[in-house]
Amino acid sequence: MKLIDVTQATKLKTLRSNPYFDELPEVVTNDIAAHTQLREYERGDVLFWEGDPCAGLHIIESGSVKLYRISPQGRQYIISVLTEGATCNEVPAFDGGTNPVNVEALENSRVWVTDSEMLRGLVISNPEFALKILNKFGQNLRNLVRKVSEMAFYQVTNRLARLITELPVEESHPHWTQEQLAARLGTVREVVARSLKELEKSGAIRIEDRRIQIADQEVLQQWSQPYN
Repeated sequence: MKLIDVTQATKLKTLRSNPYFDELPEVVTNDIAAHTQLREYERGDVLFWEGDPCAGLHIIESGSVKLYRISPQGRQYIISVLTEGATCNEVPAFDGGTNPVNVEALENSRVWVTDSEMLRGLVISNPEFALKILNKFGQNLRNLVRKVSEMAFYQVTNRLARLITELPVEESHPHWTQEQLAARLGTVREVVARSLKELEKSGAIRIEDRRIQIADQEVLQQWSQPYN
């Protein structure tokens, strides 16, 4: 990791384009900018570890990162993959706790980090900002409930089909190995391999040069429905 020198104007532009800070008064935004730095990571670098003290709110400037946890048996489960404009580590940034996940750069990435203590002070002094945080936390909770429901009601092949339909086209490329897909779905590589073959046999997808291509959108949508 290395720090990147940026101007105050660049910091302000970034903050004003983020939904957390876009409607704050200029004097407040300037104060936040003074407590914000830009970090650069190479592919494979760990931004932070689960259980460590929180450095602050992270905003992805460029590149992509994965949020993951490790089971007691050593299995990796990918919680989410974030790209340009996304934020992460909100919970410890605002509740003062430790990092709940590990975060690793999937490619060379630049990430803004805004100091936690400053943000918690802003919650106390600015009710409108506090309301923004509550709304965002509400969205995160709803997404979590949706993910838990999918794991309870959908089989792996159904969940894999949903993942393929939801991924942007540019994400369906060779760096998504079967192990990574398994981690993202909360299963193991062997199960993902069988599910991919099942989807390919049905005509929903085709795999060329390790790249997943949607062959029949309608069939894939049928697979993405709950198993009956």
